[in-house]
Amino acid sequence: MKMTASHPLYIYVDGSCEENKNVTADTPAGWGFCVISGDNGVGRGGGDVVFERSGAVVTDEASEGYLGAEVGSNNTAELSAIAQAMRWLLTDGGSHAVVIRGDSQYALNIGSAVWRAKANRDLALSVQALWAEVSSLRSLTPEHIRAHRGHRWNERADHLAFRAMQGENALPLQFWKPGRR
Repeated sequence: MKMTASHPLYIYVDGSCEENKNVTADTPAGWGFCVISGDNGVGRGGGDVVFERSGAVVTDEASEGYLGAEVGSNNTAELSAIAQAMRWLLTDGGSHAVVIRGDSQYALNIGSAVWRAKANRDLALSVQALWAEVSSLRSLTPEHIRAHRGHRWNERADHLAFRAMQGENALPLQFWKPGRR
């Protein structure tokens, strides 16, 4: 599908943390996002994957990719996914309007500066700065979707994040089935 600036891109973001209690800087957490063109929002997998990326939440200030996360947690993973999606938009994302879809109201509201963070403030400020920069260049709309309801692209973002948390590569799209972590 040929992309034009008049059709928005949809970016699905997700985070994953296996044991999301008593988290520390050493708790494994992963983030993932996938960029979809031609999505109709229904969840059956309409549209095409333009790009996808995933990785581990970085908690070491001296490491490349550090965004301010103090611990590995679901929330830091969700925020990291949004930050990484914003970074992609700034470098490779063209000029399309963008709808960011995620299953974490917390991350969407913190990232878009609707809420103020009580924890991981440095990470929240990093995400908010990236969000502000991207939204100064294009239309950027957050949209909450319900988790684990079989929405193909939300499930793909979940797969990317879960595999990154485990330190594994994601399955190629042609071999992956929705709901398969």
